[in-house]
Amino acid sequence: MGREVSIYYLTRRILYLCGTNEPGVPLSKGRTSDLSGKRGTFADSPLSGHTITMKTFNVPIIYRSPLISAIKNSRKQQDKMKKDFAPTHLDLGDLHIYLARHFGFCYGVENAIEISFRTIDENPGRRIFLLSEMIHNPQVNADLQSRGVRFLQDTYGQQLIPFEELHADDIVIIPAFGATLEIEKKLRDIGIHTEKYNTTCPFVEKVWNRSAQIAKKDYTIVVHGKPGHEETRATFSHAAADTPTVVVKDMEQTKALAEYIKQPADSFYEKFKGQYSEGFDVKKHLRRIGVVNQTTMLASDTQAIADFLKQTMIEVYQPAGDNIEQHFADTRDTLCYATLDNQSAIMGLLNTPADLAIVVGGYNSSNTSHLVELCEEKLPTFFISSEEKILSPEEILHYDFHNRKELKTTGWLPAQRPARILISSGASCPDALVEAVIDKLADYFSATTTLVALTAAF
Repeated sequence: MGREVSIYYLTRRILYLCGTNEPGVPLSKGRTSDLSGKRGTFADSPLSGHTITMKTFNVPIIYRSPLISAIKNSRKQQDKMKKDFAPTHLDLGDLHIYLARHFGFCYGVENAIEISFRTIDENPGRRIFLLSEMIHNPQVNADLQSRGVRFLQDTYGQQLIPFEELHADDIVIIPAFGATLEIEKKLRDIGIHTEKYNTTCPFVEKVWNRSAQIAKKDYTIVVHGKPGHEETRATFSHAAADTPTVVVKDMEQTKALAEYIKQPADSFYEKFKGQYSEGFDVKKHLRRIGVVNQTTMLASDTQAIADFLKQTMIEVYQPAGDNIEQHFADTRDTLCYATLDNQSAIMGLLNTPADLAIVVGGYNSSNTSHLVELCEEKLPTFFISSEEKILSPEEILHYDFHNRKELKTTGWLPAQRPARILISSGASCPDALVEAVIDKLADYFSATTTLVALTAAF
């Protein structure tokens, strides 16, 4: 099976590198690229009122997987309302694989990939830069660099290429995480227009829009996110332009913030150094607050933080009846649909008895690390960036995101048969990588069927 699939992927990659994946060319039966920019609205979901383009995307074929596409299409037809979070069972004889109901590229990621590769194809000879990593996936970023794209900053905002080296006729692509207002101004001052090349996820922009709405009502914004993450830096910048803003990274910091709500003190400025907006007054700006989030955080954590701060406001101000809105804004609608779906799918996946879990994705991917976090609570979990990290049936390289280092584990596969393995991936992980992981595992267990046969079964 391994030779059959490896030749398939090698052929696809050669075709891609030869430039056969042109914009507008159908990638498979029924999938074409709609670049019309027509817009639709989520009518019956927490995302109602937010207008975004609902379409399929022209994503390079090397990121697609016939097996995973067949499974996802089958599940979509069977469960159009997305109420069933049970995993998909793949019976390979001595190996039983359970795939999460939802995983892989989300709307924002596919939108960013399409814009970036289309920009390369449409602008031969021009210098093209990405503000930073487009998404947190090493394969996709490496493919962009192989096409001549250069990064201006690293993922932590450290400058790799000075803005002073840019020219007005250069192209700068804004990544899916968005950009700070300060960086947008720098680019405009150089004469670079980014509107056509802005791949900011519409669900990130939705958070910005919601922040602006509640800012008009004189609420302070509390951002639940990782302070150094590109998306949180961008959200902080946009929110802080309209209203006092502070970032909390977890419940521990939330509890600390709650103490300053109860009893303002100057120690706030040291405790939250680098996480509050200019001119923030701890004595005035914590009387009316609203919570928004980095879209890739654990939805349950964001909700717990919002609930905790809401209860703090109730304790401090003891509002009559339902008058809590005088001090706390309802912002539950800022949670991203893909984050909710993928995390709910993990909870459904974990209801299945299994020996271990594998989560595939970039090591600096926030949404992927949260999927790993959920799995780790139930069973041994291996966080890998690709099938290459599976060294043998005896050894695997995997990432410990708590301590930010890669580990080698021996004896990782179970001895009992059939082996039961749960698999999911992050929102920036190509489905092709998940199929490659399945293929490699199948080789170790002398699978009784091929991936081609499995694909046909769906």
